[in-house]
Amino acid sequence: MTSITETAFATLEEQKRLLSPVHKGPTEKAGRFGFRGKLALKFAQQFADEARPPELCSDQVIAVAEAGKPTFDFFAQWVLSFEHLGNVHEVLKGLLSPEGKYFIFANNIDLLSKYQVELDGINYYVLPIDESTVYNELLELFYIEKNDLKKATTAGKIDAVANAGIAFDQKFEKITFEKGLEVMGPVRNRNENRPV
Repeated sequence: MTSITETAFATLEEQKRLLSPVHKGPTEKAGRFGFRGKLALKFAQQFADEARPPELCSDQVIAVAEAGKPTFDFFAQWVLSFEHLGNVHEVLKGLLSPEGKYFIFANNIDLLSKYQVELDGINYYVLPIDESTVYNELLELFYIEKNDLKKATTAGKIDAVANAGIAFDQKFEKITFEKGLEVMGPVRNRNENRPV
């Protein structure tokens, strides 16, 4: 059984950044640990011993790491704004490698745009997302049939998505982080137009 302490997740676990897990444990691939949940990007200032929710999170995280390896092979997540890529990069510094595959779905980039953004030698695929989920968007991007995974366990689904993500080699328009900040749209209120 792969333990979280043997993987790149150990640092995030120590910092109490892995929140609301749907899955947090070994996957079906030997030596691999998977996580599906939220990642705390910025903690609120705490006073005395009160526990406050993080100020900023990325949601719908799907990530895997191999035992004995200091970096993540695959990490996908949803952020409200493209600029939060800066926070993601800061939090995951030292845990990503130039060979890894990292996907950021940003709520405020043009729905027809797909970018590659490099920060400190790390490549991020930045994609739009509207009413969908990261999981469904990844299935579409990697041409995985949803029906093929119907009977799979949560761990099995994480493996399937991660395996396809690691093999992904499409090229998108390369832009700088600064350019992305220029072209991103306004941040939409997540609760807007939602039934109460």
